[in-house]
Amino acid sequence: MSKFLTFFIALSLAMPLSVTVAQSSCTSETAGKSRAQLEQELEACNREIAQWQETLNKTREVSASYSRDVALLTAKINAAQANIKAKNNQIASLGKDIAAKQSKINVLDSRIDRGRRAIADILRKTNDINSYSLVEAVLSDKDLSEFFVDMDTYTSTEEALSELFAELRTVKKLTESEKAALAKKREQEAANKAAMEAAKKEVEISQAEKKTLLAVSQNKEKTYAQIVAERQANAAKIRAVLFPLVDAGAIPFGTALQYAETASRATGVRPALILGVLQQESDLGANVGRCIITDLSTGQTKNVNTGYVWQNGIHPTRDLPLLQNILNKLGRDPLNTRVSCPIAGVPGYGGAMGPTQFIPSTWNLIAGKISAATGKTTPDPWNPADAIMAAAILLAGNGATTQDWTNERTAACKYYSGQTCYKTVYNSKTGKYEVVANVGLSYGNKVMSRATTIQTTMIDPLQNL
Repeated sequence: MSKFLTFFIALSLAMPLSVTVAQSSCTSETAGKSRAQLEQELEACNREIAQWQETLNKTREVSASYSRDVALLTAKINAAQANIKAKNNQIASLGKDIAAKQSKINVLDSRIDRGRRAIADILRKTNDINSYSLVEAVLSDKDLSEFFVDMDTYTSTEEALSELFAELRTVKKLTESEKAALAKKREQEAANKAAMEAAKKEVEISQAEKKTLLAVSQNKEKTYAQIVAERQANAAKIRAVLFPLVDAGAIPFGTALQYAETASRATGVRPALILGVLQQESDLGANVGRCIITDLSTGQTKNVNTGYVWQNGIHPTRDLPLLQNILNKLGRDPLNTRVSCPIAGVPGYGGAMGPTQFIPSTWNLIAGKISAATGKTTPDPWNPADAIMAAAILLAGNGATTQDWTNERTAACKYYSGQTCYKTVYNSKTGKYEVVANVGLSYGNKVMSRATTIQTTMIDPLQNL
């Protein structure tokens, strides 16, 4: 049986490789290649990723053994390496797009500059003609026919001016459109570079784990049964680790994972990403501080630890009425329920609710979806299961269902700020538009880092038993 199992795993690993060699040209070499070639290679890389993912899924179904575990790690490494090649191709392709867009923008900018100069020249000529008074026309050395020639020039000048203004508006609108497209390409380039770095780290972790496993197997330091027993003991510890939640105490990680897996099945968002957001919000909540409402008409709140009073505790018209409505339905005391305090030195309000820190107006927008997913008429923002489902629904709406690193980070940035991770600003010194970090980028990066740690150190060990 052991020989058959080893043969099966070896065969399952060999098949994707043979297909890849025969049909694809997924490489990390991008220099000197056309966009069409890069697109073909990207398709090949995506096929390779799918092949290794299929191998990974099939291998998980095989009974646990040294061979199976090595095969799992091999497939995982190869899938990640193919993903790196794919991102590299995308970055090279985007680089070509960016160069083409910049060239087009330069041409359009030149047209605008020429148009402005032409308008200035026409305005000067128009002003010269307008400077004629009736007396000057009569007393002028010019005869009457020459004067009327100038008037004809005036009419044609006005027509030319009108046409130039129209053209300038069109070119300017086209230029702004091209600059917006350029900014989008640069955002994609920055995101792909970050995703590639994340994939490289994943490869490093898996290679180290594979090396350790092979060494243990070859040196026969432990039987596989001993390895499994150690993993099961570690899994029990992982499940029992307390997962801190804002305003909801702490729950065992095993319970939090169950809630996240339920939310994942309902929305398509990865459990690790959901828990990464949950962990980040818990840390933010601890840093920002917890408040209670002290005035139900103005939204004034007070920090429960320091006693500091916030006049901008909660938005008085957008969020306060909705919060009171939610609390009334749940039977909670509005003057004794904790919400987030405002962030000191940052414009805005506090008032975020529960473990996933929803402001009432955002919670209200997706309340129907939360009810449908949980089966509850009145979902509770302070209930961990409901809060986790709500976070997954919002992340799904933000584009995290693709489970692609770039889209997941964008979804996390939007979760925090309602905006993407990057924004485009005009640099007056260079006269060009530049892509810079948006307010939520740091949050998005931290969420993705937490999600990776949760996946590799907590979820994967539970799956590889």
